[in-house]
Amino acid sequence: MRVEFDRDTCTGMFQCTAEWEAFEENRDDGKADLRDSEEADDAEDVFVREVPEDAEFDAKMAARVCPVDAIAVYDDDGEQIV
Repeated sequence: MRVEFDRDTCTGMFQCTAEWEAFEENRDDGKADLRDSEEADDAEDVFVREVPEDAEFDAKMAARVCPVDAIAVYDDDGEQIV
């Protein structure tokens, strides 16, 4: 499972940070940051990382609570599940 975070779309509501510890507040930029992520090759300001098995529920919840849909979660087959 992997998560994609569109930091450009993020509006800094920080609801994701309450759901998954991989997201942290960046008050200087007014946006969240996704720890241990890498910028996607095909999209600027989109960050991706693998989701550990013990964090799958939290990653899905972070995506669900994002008010601007800046977070997407994909299964191992590449299908978007959230």
